[in-house]
Amino acid sequence: MFLKELTVSVSNIKGLGPAKIKPLANMGIYNVAQLLGRCPRDWEDRSRIVPLRDFEKGKVCTLVTVRHCEWLRLGKVGKMGKAETLKVYIDDGETKASLVCFNRPFLEKQLLPGCRYYLYGSFSYKYGELQSSSFEFESAPASQAALSRPAAKPAAESGGAEKNFFRILPIYPLSAGLTQNYMRSLMRNTLRQYAAPLENELPDSIIKRDGLLSKADALNALHFPNDIEQLELAKKTCIYEELFYLEIIVGKRALERKGASGGKAPAKVAAAASRVGEGNFTPLQRRLIERLPFKLTAGQESALADINRDMDSPYPMARLLQGDVGSGKTLVSFLAALKAIDYGAQAAIMAPTELLAHQHTENAARLLEPLGVHVGFLTGNIKTAGRNQLLKSLAAGNIDLVLGTHALFSKNVVYNKLSLVVIDEQHRFGVTQRQAILAKGERCDLLMMSATPIPRTLALTVFGDMDVSVISSMPPGRKPIETHLARQSNEKKVYDFVRRELAQGRQAYFVYPLIEAGENDGELPLRSLKDAESMAERLAKEVFPDTPLALIHSKIAEDKKRQIMESFRAGGIKILVATSVVEVGVDVPNATCMVIEHAERFGLSALHQLRGRVGRGSFQSFCFLVYSDELTEDGKQRLKVMLENRDGFVIAEEDLRLRGPGQIVGTEQSGYLKLGIADPVRDAACLSRARTDAFAILASDPALNLSENAVIASVLKRAPPFSDAGL
Repeated sequence: MFLKELTVSVSNIKGLGPAKIKPLANMGIYNVAQLLGRCPRDWEDRSRIVPLRDFEKGKVCTLVTVRHCEWLRLGKVGKMGKAETLKVYIDDGETKASLVCFNRPFLEKQLLPGCRYYLYGSFSYKYGELQSSSFEFESAPASQAALSRPAAKPAAESGGAEKNFFRILPIYPLSAGLTQNYMRSLMRNTLRQYAAPLENELPDSIIKRDGLLSKADALNALHFPNDIEQLELAKKTCIYEELFYLEIIVGKRALERKGASGGKAPAKVAAAASRVGEGNFTPLQRRLIERLPFKLTAGQESALADINRDMDSPYPMARLLQGDVGSGKTLVSFLAALKAIDYGAQAAIMAPTELLAHQHTENAARLLEPLGVHVGFLTGNIKTAGRNQLLKSLAAGNIDLVLGTHALFSKNVVYNKLSLVVIDEQHRFGVTQRQAILAKGERCDLLMMSATPIPRTLALTVFGDMDVSVISSMPPGRKPIETHLARQSNEKKVYDFVRRELAQGRQAYFVYPLIEAGENDGELPLRSLKDAESMAERLAKEVFPDTPLALIHSKIAEDKKRQIMESFRAGGIKILVATSVVEVGVDVPNATCMVIEHAERFGLSALHQLRGRVGRGSFQSFCFLVYSDELTEDGKQRLKVMLENRDGFVIAEEDLRLRGPGQIVGTEQSGYLKLGIADPVRDAACLSRARTDAFAILASDPALNLSENAVIASVLKRAPPFSDAGL
C-alpha cells in the first residue's frame, strides 16, 4: 500500500477521541495519509545538553533540582485581591535560576522542592537573576545524578516519562484545540499502527544509489529521528521523492505534448512541406519588420527564431517568453501571430485586464492593419450588438487576430481555425483558464509571456514542460532609470523634484497600496497607510493644485479607465494617481517619474514592474521608493535590492527567497507547487538531480512499461502525488 492509499478516517487511530476530529479537519486532515504526510514545520534538538550557564547559545536542556517555591504579589488590585504568581527556584548543580509561572498556579503541586526534573526552555537575565517564563519539564528518576542519554529506541515506539527529552522532537503546525504534545502522541500512535506495511514509492535502483531510506523508515525518522544524521537522511529521502514525481509528471506532460507517448501527432493547420516563407521569416513577418522605424534587438530576433522553429514543428509549441519590462515581447507576439495568419489560421492574444488588452489592440491595429490583417477586440464589456457581429466574423474566419481578456474562451466564442494562443502576463491566469482557451482550437501553439522574470529553479518546477526564450536586451536609446529611496517624512523633497519634471513638460505616476481609507490589506494598522483616493484629493488640492490629475484603480469602470489612460497618454493628464493596476502594460514615453508610496508594502517583482512604467522614452526617468519612517532594517535591506539592481532576474531571485514561489508567478491560484517538504529554491540541487533522473527514465521508457519502472507507473495510477488541475 502507498501512503496516499491510506484513506481510512483518522477516527480509526487508536487513542484519538471524537473531540479532536474537528481541530484536525480545520487543518485539512481527515484521513491517515493526510496526517502522516503532514511534515513538521521545524524540529527541536533536545538530544544536546545545554546547561543553564550556556543559556545564550540557545534553549536550555538540562537536569535541575527544585530548591524552593514562593508566591509573589504582582499587578493591580482586583476583586480577588492582588494577583499572585508562583516563582520556582532551581539549579543544575552549577548555576541558579528561577521559573516564573504566570497563570500556572497548579505547578506548585508538580514542581516539588528537592525533586529533579528534565527542563527545556528559554532563559534570560531579568531583575538581576536568570529567569524563564517559557519552559517545559518532566520528572526525572530520583536516582538520576547527572544527565546521560539513554539508549535510543525505535522512533515510533518510544514513550513514557522521557518521551520529550533526550531526543529530537517535531514541531507541528497547529489549530485551536491541539497542542504539540497531543500531536506528537497522535503521530506516534499513527506511525505504530499504519507505517510498517507501506510500500516504497521510489525505484529500488535510486534508493540504493543514493543510500535513501525506505518509505516507512523515512516517515518514522522524519517525525521522530534518533539523531540529526537520521533526520537529514529522512528529509533527503522525502524531498527527493516529492521532486522526482513532480518532474515525472512535468516530463510526461512534455511527452504528451509532442505525441511521444501515444500515436502520431495530428497534422498541423498546414503541412510542413507547404509552409510559406522567405529566409527566416514569413511574408507578413518580413513586411512588418521592414515597416518598423527600428531594428529588432538580438534578443527579439533570437526569440522569434525559436518561435518560428516551434511553429514549423509537427508538435504544438509550448514556449515561455521571458523579458524584462520594456524589452519588446509584445512585438514578438505580433510577429508570431503573423506566422499563424500567413498559414491561413487565426491567432488570439489574451491579457489579464481590459486596459492592457485594449492597449495591445490599439498597437496591433496600428502595426498590422496596414498589412491587411483583420484585428478584433473582445471583452466582457462589449455591447451585445457589437459582440454578436464580432462573434460571427470570428467564427467565419473574417478576423485574423483577436485580442481580449477572459472573454476569449467564453462558451459562446467559436473560432474558425485557431492555431496560436498567446497569453500575456501568464501569472495572472490559472491552469484551467489556459486550458479553456487552448481547447478552442485543435492542438494550438501556445506562447506564454512574462515580464516578471522567473528564476531558473522555479522555471524548472512550474514550467518544466515548456521551452523558454529570454529577451535579455533592451531597445536602443533608453536610459537606465534612476532609483531613489526616501523616508515618508522627506516626501516634500520628492514632490519638489516631481514638480520640476512637470515644469519641463514631463508626466508622473503616484502609486499607493490601497484604493480607499480603511481597506483591509491584511497586515499593518490601516490608519497608518495612505490610499489612492485620499491622496488624489490631497495632491490635487494641496501639492499640485495647478496640474491636471486623475485617479485610476480596479473599481473604476473599464470605459472610464480607458478614457483616463488615453488622456494620460495624450498628455492631457499630467499626474496619474493609481494602485498597482498600472503595474503591467501601460506605455507612456513622456512619463518620467514613478513615485511609489509605502514601497515596503509591495513585493520586489511588483516594484520592478512599476518602475518599468517609466523610462520608456528618450528622457531620463526616475523612480522614488517612499517608505515608512518606522521601517525595520530588514525592510530597508529589501528596498536596497531595488536600489542596487536593474536586472529583473536578480530581483526575482531575491523576491523568490523572501516571499516563496507561489506569490512570484501566481502559482498559488493555479494549483502548482503544492509541495509538502520540498522547496525548489532551497533544494535546487536536488530538483536538478530529480529532473535529470525523471527525464532519463521517460526518455528510455516513456510508457513506464519496464519492470524497473513498475513502481513509478503504480504510484501514478494508484496514488498520484499531484492533481491534474495542479499540473
